Amino acid sequence: MTLARFATKNAFRNRRRSLLTAISISFSLLLLTILMSIYQGFYLEKGSVSSQLRLITRHKVSLVFPMPSYYREKVKAIPGVVHVSPWNWFGGLYKDDKPENFFFQFSVDPNEIFDVLTDFKVPADQLQAFKQDRAGVAVAKKLAAKHNWKLGDHIIVKGTIYPINPEFTIRAMFETVDPFDGVLFNTEYLEQALPRVKGKTGTLYTLVDSPEHMTQVSQAIDRMFENSPEPTKTETEKAFGLNFLSSLGNVKLFILSICGAVVFTILLVSGNTMAMTIRERTREVAVLKTLGFTKGRILSLYVGEAITISLIGGLLGSLAASLLLFLISKAPFAGFFPLPRPSLGIMAAALLVAALVGFISTIFPAYNASRKNIVEGLRHIG
Repeated sequence: MTLARFATKNAFRNRRRSLLTAISISFSLLLLTILMSIYQGFYLEKGSVSSQLRLITRHKVSLVFPMPSYYREKVKAIPGVVHVSPWNWFGGLYKDDKPENFFFQFSVDPNEIFDVLTDFKVPADQLQAFKQDRAGVAVAKKLAAKHNWKLGDHIIVKGTIYPINPEFTIRAMFETVDPFDGVLFNTEYLEQALPRVKGKTGTLYTLVDSPEHMTQVSQAIDRMFENSPEPTKTETEKAFGLNFLSSLGNVKLFILSICGAVVFTILLVSGNTMAMTIRERTREVAVLKTLGFTKGRILSLYVGEAITISLIGGLLGSLAASLLLFLISKAPFAGFFPLPRPSLGIMAAALLVAALVGFISTIFPAYNASRKNIVEGLRHIG
């Protein structure tokens, strides 16, 4: 029997304790994997290639305040700008306020919006129908499948922010790699139904010709309006999402703090369990020494057992986190803050943390046990 197999068999000699230890580690690693995935998705991933060419311009003070619509034409004149489209949140209710009936609604310019959102794919004939019908909407295919909508169906949305209940006709369905569950409708429909909003826009979506011009164009837009009554703030699509997220507080610090607390907790749980296990097996150490086991082999045996238990717990936790994030991604509001699935890198990092926890929690009590002489070990009662 090899030392590795011997360590694996001994790891579960006390099945109840080993199982409870593995479960404790798996719950901690589940939380750690989820937090690392969220951190990676929010702060490390750059987004799609298309999204890296888009800028979002809003009122410098707050999203609540609108900007004049003529800003769009001025932004179009800036070198490096390819397309610009208004993008206004409508925020109505479909049927009722139940979460399963929630989806995004934005008023846009149908003639230019899909030139800006280049990663949104829509058939040419449907796009033409959307452009020609002022009451037409383009809907996400996944959203249409969820509500069993077909081309030509009518959607009535109850206004919450605006005092109107528009009735739309589905003219186009688009596909996108992003989890965008929403509908896009013509800004002119909103302006004709509610004249007081005419000449105003909430945000401007701008497509830039190359990544090298992103900073230049962003600064040019804000300089152009810095002395106007409605100054602007222009950000990349990624930065806009993070800025919106920051309204909840210092999310980055919160995630990192929780990750640190989780690792510390795992160490305490695992360290206490492993120390107790090794203390109970002091006489076994003496017996192994009489059979010719060296200090190094005994140390390797106990550390191997702890790492085996920790890796099993880490693997279970990582798989459970992957399943949980998949289920959360199907929630009604998941499109607003899309949560990434744990990548292979994240899962590998979680398993590495589990292995380190097993090693650190065992190395010191195992080293002390391996140093005891045979006589002292045989006399031990515990």
